Amino acid sequence: MSRIAVVPGSFDPVTLGHIDVIERAAGIFDQLHVLVVHNPDKSALLPVAQRVALIEKSIADAGLPDNILVTSWSVGLLVDYCTDVGASVLVKGVRSQVDVAYETPMAIVNRNLAGVETIFMLPDPAHAHVSSSLVRQVAALGGDVSPYVPKAVAQFLQSPATR
Repeated sequence: MSRIAVVPGSFDPVTLGHIDVIERAAGIFDQLHVLVVHNPDKSALLPVAQRVALIEKSIADAGLPDNILVTSWSVGLLVDYCTDVGASVLVKGVRSQVDVAYETPMAIVNRNLAGVETIFMLPDPAHAHVSSSLVRQVAALGGDVSPYVPKAVAQFLQSPATR
């Protein structure tokens, strides 16, 4: 029986912290789905298809294993996706106690709704202060985002067409 997990997120844009969590989760599970989801509480910078493409490119550039599938989900509950693909675990990167407090109620509801467990994974401390929101702010003001995001993302965000 395959151990399948899902790493959900808005990934707007994907950061080095996200890639760190994805890489480590891919080493634990037989199959890992990186799932770009729409967060109604956030105003998106990048369209979903662009986020998927940037994650795929970042994963390939990092030489991550081929047990990772990148896709998106926009209708229904996250646990519905998990049920559809046979995943029993969600992997969430948490940077601080604020993230844990935000994620805990959702983890409990996901377990109650569908028996899907949530694993909280701490990022590498070098990336713990970085959020997609911060990257968007720095990029919007013309700052260098290359220390915080994969090369493909930095190039995309710093291209004249993105500004």
